[in-house]
Amino acid sequence: MKMTGIIFSNIYDDILGELTAKRTVASLPFGGRYRQIDFTLSNMVNSGIRNIGVVTKYNYLSLMDHLGNCQEWDLNNKNGGLYIIPPFASGRSEVYRGKLEALHTAMPFLKAQNADYVILSDTITICNIDYKKVLDAHVKSGKDITVIATKPNNYTDDNLLVIDTDESLSAKEIIINYPAKAGALAGMGMFVMDREMLIKEVEEAVAEGFYHFEKDFLQRHFNSGRLSVNVYEFGGKVLRNKNIAAFFNNNFALLDEETRKDIFKTNSPIYTKVRDEIPTYYGEGSAVSECLIADGCSIEGEVKESILFRNIKIKKGAKIKKAIIMQGANIGENVYIENAILDKDVTVTDGTRLIGAADSPVIIKKGEIV
Repeated sequence: MKMTGIIFSNIYDDILGELTAKRTVASLPFGGRYRQIDFTLSNMVNSGIRNIGVVTKYNYLSLMDHLGNCQEWDLNNKNGGLYIIPPFASGRSEVYRGKLEALHTAMPFLKAQNADYVILSDTITICNIDYKKVLDAHVKSGKDITVIATKPNNYTDDNLLVIDTDESLSAKEIIINYPAKAGALAGMGMFVMDREMLIKEVEEAVAEGFYHFEKDFLQRHFNSGRLSVNVYEFGGKVLRNKNIAAFFNNNFALLDEETRKDIFKTNSPIYTKVRDEIPTYYGEGSAVSECLIADGCSIEGEVKESILFRNIKIKKGAKIKKAIIMQGANIGENVYIENAILDKDVTVTDGTRLIGAADSPVIIKKGEIV
């Protein structure tokens, strides 16, 4: 049984505000050296999927730059690989509004595949999952679609997809944008489905004016008895970057050794674009604790509980606590930063203070000088 993959790169751009104003959610930096798409793409490659389509919408220049020729994921081959699918690939005259229309854009790619099944995935879900196990469970269930889900972090926040199941993990109830009740599971934005059935259902749904996959297809057809739904409960660590606060806190979740080991497994590595840099320099008098720090940095100040990407310069007297600082930032002398996200190539001038709240961090846009 063969699988092909579809990755949605733009679907949730609006939920991450300024961080995705000029990039796709798929190319948003995460965890010190990765982009969010790295996790989804690596999971597919590690599961033996060799043909993957990335559906784009706009602002995908940084995504294409990051993926390059895909040699890091071993997808730069003649018999398959990774395909960038732009918004008008199927001849539509308007940009897609949701996953159903995005899949309609990907019809030429889907119809050209010889795979039996399709794995669909968002890029805001960070985890390390074996899709071969999911496929086996899907086939064994005999259901039309398998939804990959996990126990919610709490039962008060709204979830895009909530599924109540019976003892055999067949869906009993599907709820959209609502807190999960006790015992229910939260969808991870990942689905497995027969390829030919998916093509048929997408073409019919789009012809009828529907565009939202979870609401207009999954929930609507399940409630009418037209669609049987299996649920695969994933038991590993799951970080869902469903808003800025979640993105902020999930980066720091990687400071936890147990979480880090579960996501970055040695037998199923997370690949990313290779950038050879010199080791990070720690100056005399610098102090660093509880941090993830990429290579190429120069640190002369104090850094605590923070995530630093490549090529960051931190001058003497600077104090940084609970901050995410992306590539190429320059932090001046005697700067104080706490609860903040600094996008790429930001310059913070001497003596500046940037202080946010844990649930509402200060965000400095890419390339700004403050």
